[in-house]
Amino acid sequence: MALSSQDVLAGLAELVNDETGIAADAVQMEKSFTDDLDIDSISMMTIVVNAEDKFGVKIPDEKVKDLITVADAVNFITENQA
Repeated sequence: MALSSQDVLAGLAELVNDETGIAADAVQMEKSFTDDLDIDSISMMTIVVNAEDKFGVKIPDEKVKDLITVADAVNFITENQA
């Protein structure tokens, strides 16, 4: 069963929290990973790999640069779930 955007957001927030220590409730749809949450590229790649495992999606390397905001990532994952 496909996860809702809210489910994906909650899961992604958990992954961000595990990797960076940023409070899960600070991970909101409109937030930018780099500008608002101050996530560096190494942490972002770890989050991407963990998201692929958690949500069963493949996020191509060339797509990662397009994931500017939390909403971008949530939408990509929601649209590409198996």
